[in-house]
Amino acid sequence: MRSARSVTTFAASAASILALTVAGLPAQARQAAPVVDAPPAAAEPRANPLSESVAAVVNDDIISSYDLMQRMRLLMVTSGLQPTQENLPQLEQEALRSLIDEHVQMQELRRVEKEQKITIISTDKEVDEEIANIAQGNRMSAEQLLGQLAAQGVSADTWRTQIRAETSWQNWISGRYGSRLRIGEDQIKAFQRRQAESASKPQYQVSEVFIDAIRVGGAEVALNGARQLVAQMQQGAPFAAVARQFSAASTAANGGDAGWVSPGEMPSEVDAALEQLRPGQLSAPIPVKDGVYIVYLRDKRSGAKATLVDLKQVAVALPKDAPEADVQAATALLAGLKPQLTSCQTLEAEAGKVAGVVAGDLGEAEIGDLAPSFQQAANTLNIGQVSDPIRTDAGLHLIAVCGKRQSGGGAPSHDQIENRLKGQQLALISKRYLRDLRNSATIETR
Repeated sequence: MRSARSVTTFAASAASILALTVAGLPAQARQAAPVVDAPPAAAEPRANPLSESVAAVVNDDIISSYDLMQRMRLLMVTSGLQPTQENLPQLEQEALRSLIDEHVQMQELRRVEKEQKITIISTDKEVDEEIANIAQGNRMSAEQLLGQLAAQGVSADTWRTQIRAETSWQNWISGRYGSRLRIGEDQIKAFQRRQAESASKPQYQVSEVFIDAIRVGGAEVALNGARQLVAQMQQGAPFAAVARQFSAASTAANGGDAGWVSPGEMPSEVDAALEQLRPGQLSAPIPVKDGVYIVYLRDKRSGAKATLVDLKQVAVALPKDAPEADVQAATALLAGLKPQLTSCQTLEAEAGKVAGVVAGDLGEAEIGDLAPSFQQAANTLNIGQVSDPIRTDAGLHLIAVCGKRQSGGGAPSHDQIENRLKGQQLALISKRYLRDLRNSATIETR
């Protein structure tokens, strides 16, 4: 159990929060502090330690009113939200939820360290390095960054505690599960197939905030909270900063950046809202099944018209007037070879083992520019699939589709897709792990 600190009461602290002037966060680095032109304010005097109260207890670990007040200040400074009588309850709830989450996370990490005799929790040096990286992203020194926080009433210990918990937990999840995750080629091909199928539809470059109804206490609470956030962003709070602090989506760490999305990738309610938005517009809160979305449409583009395919072929040369017996023999040969062609990477090597068969890379081309006999196969086959034997004037061919994309916007690479899918799975694992820890913890709020 941590010792109490000498601080003001929470009621007095809440009043002082309303008097704070907070600035917006540069949208460059996670949890970077705002740039403030005013000179640093005098440090808030500490009152009698007996005036401090208990805000919550997590498995006998105390969260004091001072902790809560400091986290509320940090939340506002790093998100750019201005405190009002209306949003103070939401800020308090979010600050308390984040503190509770961090306590159960750190308790779990200390338990694992003790049982497995390993080091998981970030050291002071690692926290200092993280602060230095954030400061560099905002073109200032670590000392200047911490001074900006102090000028707005946030102690260095408060921010360091948050960074230590966040980096320690992320490193633990990544270290424990990252090496075990295997993104299969079928998953990557399915992603590529969805991309190819949706590329002819309008595409939206989106930033998102998702308020998880279960986490905040119900659908109505989530909706009211989203309304408060929209109002604050309309008054100038940076979207990326708000997403980092309030969003439950896996994109929160990237400031809510969901990249380019097509209809069907997000809930239907969000798709309908995106259709009505113009680039540069912020949506109203969008209720969905398990929470509320807020989306910011950064850009929009029309779907591409031409489909590009990357093809390889395996062929048996036959003249146009070849005897039917020869055609049937070549057809049987290629039909027997087809099951062996399981990968574009090994296609030529496998074909080279069969006498009378040649293989080659046809490169990338628009489907409309292909020979008519190849167009149907290129249109209907998915990435990684091989056609049945196709007769042309030059012979019999098996066509393998090794890639498919729409002209125009650049499609993500194989490695980018793999990393994206792995990140989504790690985020889901982290969410479930934390949920289980909360459910098994004894948590009392005062």
